[in-house]
Amino acid sequence: MITTDQLVQIMPLARGRVDRFLAPLNAAMAEFDIDTQARQAAFLPTVAHESGQLGTLEENLNYSAEALMRTWPQRFPPATAALYARQPERIANRAYASREGNREEGSGDGWRNRGAGLIQLTFENNHAACAKHFRIARADVAAWLRTPEGACRSAGWFWSVNRINSWADARDFDGVCDVVNRGKKTAAIGDAIGWKERLALYQVALQVLS
Repeated sequence: MITTDQLVQIMPLARGRVDRFLAPLNAAMAEFDIDTQARQAAFLPTVAHESGQLGTLEENLNYSAEALMRTWPQRFPPATAALYARQPERIANRAYASREGNREEGSGDGWRNRGAGLIQLTFENNHAACAKHFRIARADVAAWLRTPEGACRSAGWFWSVNRINSWADARDFDGVCDVVNRGKKTAAIGDAIGWKERLALYQVALQVLS
């Protein structure tokens, strides 16, 4: 089990939230076999980066036009990006439409199934599978993902079903980041969004947990 002091060293910006998250994090890591130094040193910086050090349990979609074009160039060409900028619900519905179980833009599935939890679980397929695994009503899973327990356990579940322990065991943190951020391991090193921050957190975690 990790301690309060260790968690604060790894995630200093989470100091005021540690009391709410320490027990759920330890429980989730035990539940999903994130139980070695190598695994915890990969898991904790990953959830730290994805959640703004435990401060954000749902995706921030308040994108500028420039950020929309950079993040989803096919879905937001310049004219479209200008129409959608700074409108999170509309952005989600277009960005996440018609894939991974979500229906068309007008269905509202993109907004309902936007990223939530410590690893920002996204899309109908993931939300439904998570609800099924934990035996939670599909209608209730979005709210549950935004609680400390749900945020931590869903992150552990995502880690497990995507077999990320294998990358952690191999000390391939780039592989960890690729699977979480890009959906699969890529040939390039450091192409996950936020790589520099992820790597810095990982290096601290290795020291703290050694």
